[in-house]
Amino acid sequence: MFRAKGGVLKVEDFFNQSNILDLCFFNFRNAITAAFFANDRLEIQRVNDNFKAFFPVLGNVANVPFPDVLERIGVPGAQIDAFVRDIQDKGTVLIPEITVDVDGEERVYSLLSTRTHDDVFSHLNGPQGQFVDRTAEARLRREREGLTAQLLEDQEIIEAKTRQLEDLAGRLAKYLSPQIYQSLFDSDQAEDHGHQRRNLTVFFSDIEGFTDLTEMIAPERLARLVNSFLSEMTTIAIESGGTIDKFIGDSVKVFFGDPSTEGEVEDALKCVEMALRMQARVEELQAHWRRLGMPHDLKVRMGIATGYCTVGNFGSDQRLDYTALGRPVNLAARLQSLAPPNGIVAAESTVRLIEHEVACSSFIDIAPKGFKRPIKAYKIDEFKSREHREKRPLFSHIGDRVSVTLTDTSDVDAAIEELRGVQAEIQRRLSRSGMDAEG
Repeated sequence: MFRAKGGVLKVEDFFNQSNILDLCFFNFRNAITAAFFANDRLEIQRVNDNFKAFFPVLGNVANVPFPDVLERIGVPGAQIDAFVRDIQDKGTVLIPEITVDVDGEERVYSLLSTRTHDDVFSHLNGPQGQFVDRTAEARLRREREGLTAQLLEDQEIIEAKTRQLEDLAGRLAKYLSPQIYQSLFDSDQAEDHGHQRRNLTVFFSDIEGFTDLTEMIAPERLARLVNSFLSEMTTIAIESGGTIDKFIGDSVKVFFGDPSTEGEVEDALKCVEMALRMQARVEELQAHWRRLGMPHDLKVRMGIATGYCTVGNFGSDQRLDYTALGRPVNLAARLQSLAPPNGIVAAESTVRLIEHEVACSSFIDIAPKGFKRPIKAYKIDEFKSREHREKRPLFSHIGDRVSVTLTDTSDVDAAIEELRGVQAEIQRRLSRSGMDAEG
């Protein structure tokens, strides 16, 4: 500064203010952004060519207050007030997104502005800033958000369809033997499971006097009884490795040896073990079934035969049934009808495979239709090995003070948890009773 008459003379007084502004704004002339400079009163002093290109609707903005410019290009009032406040108090402002209609086209800009201060050239003091064109970036972001939203929607649709398929598969599984179900869903292609000759051990069971029973019990009670019986028999059949062919009313048909086999001997032993477990389970559940309305003990007859059968899909184009056909099937059904109540009768073809491990006794000679010679039938007693018998699951206990029978073995863990709950409830009530007595 220089001392002069009447006061202080500043350096800036020796220079042309307009030229200084032009010189300082030179770097922004060719910028790709829309740049501006305003004075302390926020009146625009300079803009570059891009500013005019970005906002042609504004025309000449020289000395126009910058807040008015923001208003004219569509910036909300609250945002304008925030700009004025922040540029004064903080010295910097960032407006990340400003949407402007330019000749019918939506453009997106961001505004970065700062307040400059120069002690030497006071006319350079004021806010300056740049509008950055982010239209392409905004479009890409919207496209990405749209794709993401579509992806999420597609994912939700896929998950919903997957849940539907899982639900359908779960319901379908109830209509198919687990082995058949697994072979269908594990297959990479639509196989027709062509017909094959397999050496099978076939099992039939039937409740004695079931037809009369249907006339004695109310339909709801009958349904609960039959469903309980078939559920327990199904659980045992699956655990034993059998293929459940079908239910015919109260009758159950199971075969061993297809779609997988461990050899004819092991298949026959598994079938016999299944029958013995079913027999024992029927006895365990007699009291439960009487509570369901059964007027007397349930008696079940069982028949077993081994031999070559034709296995595969039989039926029409509209409905198929994966089943086994052949003389052993007919023979097992016949033996079941001849078996004594709660008895298991097996054909000689089966007994020859199991007699080294299973105690059997001669029962009857029959001459079934279609067989060239009489068939010897044997009554199945029990496995000879005590160790084998003791490996069987235990679902019933009769002790000196407690009698317990699991009435539903489809979820043993849940049944055990229920027993623990009963134990806790008994202990709680006994504790309460003891406290009442002391009081």
